[in-house]
Amino acid sequence: MSQINASVPLLGFAAFSGTGKTTLIEAMLPKLVERGLRIAVIKHAHHDFDIDQQGKDSYRLRKAGAHQMLISSRYRRALITETPTVEASLPFLIRQLDQTQLDIILVEGFKKLDFPKIELRRQVINKPWLYQDDNNIIAIASDTKADTTLPQISIDDIEQLTDFVVQFSRQPHQHSIETASCDDVQPQGMLSVDEGRKRILYQIKNLDKPQTVSLKQALGQIVHTDILSPVNVPQHTNSAMDGYAIRSEDINLNSYNVVGQVLAGHHYPHPLQAGEAVRIMTGAPVPQGADTVIMREQAQQDGDTVTFNLTMGAIKAGQNVRLAGEDLAIDQVAVAKGQTITAPELGMIASLGLSTLTINTPLRVAIFSTGDEVQAPGEAQQQNCIYDSNRYSLFALLTGLGCEVVDLGIIEDSEAALETTLRQASHKADMILSSGGVSVGDADYIKTVLDKLGEINFWRINMRPGRPLAFGHINDVPFFGLPGNPVAVMVTFLQFVEPAIRKQQGHQNWQPQTYTAIAAESLRSRNGRTEYLRGYYHWDANGRLSVKTIGSQGSGILRSMSEANCLIEIPPQQEYAQIGDRVTVIPLNIRF
Repeated sequence: MSQINASVPLLGFAAFSGTGKTTLIEAMLPKLVERGLRIAVIKHAHHDFDIDQQGKDSYRLRKAGAHQMLISSRYRRALITETPTVEASLPFLIRQLDQTQLDIILVEGFKKLDFPKIELRRQVINKPWLYQDDNNIIAIASDTKADTTLPQISIDDIEQLTDFVVQFSRQPHQHSIETASCDDVQPQGMLSVDEGRKRILYQIKNLDKPQTVSLKQALGQIVHTDILSPVNVPQHTNSAMDGYAIRSEDINLNSYNVVGQVLAGHHYPHPLQAGEAVRIMTGAPVPQGADTVIMREQAQQDGDTVTFNLTMGAIKAGQNVRLAGEDLAIDQVAVAKGQTITAPELGMIASLGLSTLTINTPLRVAIFSTGDEVQAPGEAQQQNCIYDSNRYSLFALLTGLGCEVVDLGIIEDSEAALETTLRQASHKADMILSSGGVSVGDADYIKTVLDKLGEINFWRINMRPGRPLAFGHINDVPFFGLPGNPVAVMVTFLQFVEPAIRKQQGHQNWQPQTYTAIAAESLRSRNGRTEYLRGYYHWDANGRLSVKTIGSQGSGILRSMSEANCLIEIPPQQEYAQIGDRVTVIPLNIRF
């Protein structure tokens, strides 16, 4: 990565193709020059272009093989450089300018990079707003109104746009741009989902807090120490079915003398002799000397004599016998450290005769919501307020992970209230989760309080939904500041908080469950961003796992999460998936 500082104001014009960026800049330039500004313009083209005229000397020399062609006259000079492999980055292009002779640099394109921009939008183009996903947008020029507090100008009002650019040029500016190329750059200040998760997990430590509980209390919890089998399982060599036990040396006899019967829970007290058989039930211990069982359906007993029908299958030595310790031998690991206790583990531990086990003490997670506009359910709804759904979603998610939830309620928008709540939470809990109040531009006191009490990073994650995220520690207790939108809260929880909880709980090598499914419809995303679409997957008529989106994908529409059974993950390098393409789905295992 390379870094460069622009010593003069740098202002971009960001828009989708067809909006008229070039036309607008062309109209403004004479007016800016009239105001006394010295201007450089950098334009990014997504296609091949040629500024040299065919037949001219410079054109002929360049086509003959010159990698760089510098042409100069009394009035102007131009350097034409071939870039067949690596496209020039914006910092490189800025370095080519003589900034001592400039007052401002205008940039058309490079909209993924981190520097101030004006968004240009026309309703007829029917494209989404850029400012919602780019905090570098400082103003909007459009023919429609946007729902934002950013300055808004009519896209056709060239005079007002010129005034804005002139005012911007007179402000003190210092811009650092770090980039590799304009195609593969990650916008500065934004982390990929994988990088964000990696940074979080690096800082999360397993809590070594053992607790001995009864078997029923252990369900859903994490084993603290390897559970060793105190006995052989099975305890004795026993029969795998109802039938007759014989010695393998006697397999070729025509008949056998039945000398007894063994039921489960009982045993035959004598060693089996040559030619003898014992009728035996499933699970009963095989008599001493016996090592083979023939199923009852293959036998015909007449008085004390039994014969076996070999047309139903030949008798093989050792058949239908379960050896002592075959399942578990004494001191063998029955359930490993870090494993979750589910129904099979609980039953197996009980089969060993154990009534208690040592688990990792369940995590205590404190949760609260922020915002004066948030109300608790059950209250009469006030004007301009919303009911708090986030704490209830988080409660369900945390309970499903075996956590103990400390609900601190709704915290008013004040520095004192937030500081008191965070101090209280850091002494009560092993992790703290808040929702709301972490977007860029939110009240400064939130950042002030978090910086005062601990080390907190405010990140923008290159994902949708759920871009704003705060993470750090308060008094050594991990803190997550999640977005305020209900869907974004749940998606960021699943991508960042759950992996952190799993590690803190002591899970060994936990990985999220994912499937590969066939897209049943065209799925679009933004290149360079991880997209999580709410979807529904099922087995289609061809026996393939198929998936499609459901409902609106707005980050505030909780109904979409209720109707979905998965998230469809579109990775950053994929802009769309066509019908029939393979996509990754993440099951939403959040129902009880």
